[in-house]
Amino acid sequence: MTMKMAKDKYVLVAADFAGLELKDAVVRHLKERGWHVTDVGAKAQDTGTPEMYHRIGLRAGTMIAEGEFERALLFCGTGMGIHIAASKCPHVHSAVVESVPAALRCVTANNCNVMAMGGFYVAPRTGMAMADAFLEHKLGDGYEEWEGFYEYHKLGYDELENFDYEARHGSFGRGTEGACLLKAGARLVEKAPHDILGKGVLWTCRR
Repeated sequence: MTMKMAKDKYVLVAADFAGLELKDAVVRHLKERGWHVTDVGAKAQDTGTPEMYHRIGLRAGTMIAEGEFERALLFCGTGMGIHIAASKCPHVHSAVVESVPAALRCVTANNCNVMAMGGFYVAPRTGMAMADAFLEHKLGDGYEEWEGFYEYHKLGYDELENFDYEARHGSFGRGTEGACLLKAGARLVEKAPHDILGKGVLWTCRR
């Protein structure tokens, strides 16, 4: 299966009933801009009892985790519930945003592949602008101009992506003592201290 990439204008969207109107407005905007949108619910024509936010979030999160799509936009009342659900899936790096600067930051600094927003609080045109910021940028794209911006945030992303809670050994964070176990493929690797940008000791992974 080939992942559908944002650079090729493919995006996954999902919403519960509370985020439906905002989702539909954003989808119309994206289609006008040439995006190929896969919508996995909810939809205006749905009848019966609305599907709950967490089930829709898990469905979308699974599609990201399994490599079907690179990016997803999620919508519920606040953005929070569907974000929590999607975040239960591995390899999902999700953010809840309510402004264009936050949407830009979540991808350029945190490399998020899922962005959630709330129909109760986000106006349609703001949602459209946030979607554009999220989908049209990538990690390190000039949000801030300082040396090592990409390297600093890539290190954070890599550590989060590889962190294995089940190992539950050592310590994680700043300092020169202890180590944290990360999972690299099927094996655990011990991390060694690494100084970056003169900002103190962070941990990096020895492959």
